[in-house]
Amino acid sequence: MSYVTFYRGDPKNAPKTTMPAHLGANAIITCRGRLLLERRRDSGTWGLIGGGCKKYETGREAIAREAYEELGLRIPKDRFTKLAVYDDPGRIAAYRDGSVWRMVIVVYAVDFPEEPTLRISSESKELRFFSKEEIKSIEIPVTHSDIVADWFVNR
Repeated sequence: MSYVTFYRGDPKNAPKTTMPAHLGANAIITCRGRLLLERRRDSGTWGLIGGGCKKYETGREAIAREAYEELGLRIPKDRFTKLAVYDDPGRIAAYRDGSVWRMVIVVYAVDFPEEPTLRISSESKELRFFSKEEIKSIEIPVTHSDIVADWFVNR
């Protein structure tokens, strides 16, 4: 059973937000042209690494922390390159506890020349690098699918 449902540009079906806008940081982590995704425990979908920024954290600090928490990788915050901000108001996450958040996502990138050793966290079922072709056959949350598509178009 899914703990979260994601919406993007779907005002007819998306619930009204119950919480203030949520600032998140996600990472495009690549190795040899392949993109790292996690199979999320909360929805079973394949998403980008990342999460919410804490109260006094910058986006780069947040993504460096999330990379350690979710992957076991200590990546210096300055190694991440800021790519884009996704701030459309229809980017919504509705959780089973009744909280509904508008998501503003800052996307950062880091590339590895060799595939790093990864540790699966309690938030993930699986971690895997995907090619552009492989991504076509997996389910990605709508709140990440446009980010992933933009990355493949712009590389």
